[in-house]
Amino acid sequence: MKAKEIQDLIDFISKSGLDEVNIETEEFKIKVKKNTEAKVVQAAAPAPQPAAAPAPSAAPASAPSSGGEEKPAASDDDKYVAIKSPMIGTFYRTPNPDTPAFVNVGDSVKAGDTVCIVEAMKLFNEIESDISGKIVKILVDNATPVEYDQPLFLVDPS
Repeated sequence: MKAKEIQDLIDFISKSGLDEVNIETEEFKIKVKKNTEAKVVQAAAPAPQPAAAPAPSAAPASAPSSGGEEKPAASDDDKYVAIKSPMIGTFYRTPNPDTPAFVNVGDSVKAGDTVCIVEAMKLFNEIESDISGKIVKILVDNATPVEYDQPLFLVDPS
């Protein structure tokens, strides 16, 4: 992450009213916390932790797929494209409890269509499809936590 991106993140947080944001990827970990007196930014890029982090994150991603469907899930990954969560938060299929889901299995989506919402720090972020195709599987239950880069939907692009 470049210094300009970090500064943009800090500016966004100060304008949004959020008090704290934590972002963690394989390459870095950043924590931005807003205090009444000053802003505190901690950034670290430890080499040993990223090596350990992908192994646990790979295991949970495999665990939901291996629920008795290990071989079909492997072939699904070859044929289908995943729509992944761009952030950590809570996954919602509907904009509110009284409305239908954005998408269901069998629905066709175009690139740019909203497929779900991920709530992070009391902000509701609409997640858009980056591919056109047909939804073949919803991988996450409604109102459950999701991780960064976690697959949410499988799409058949054909």
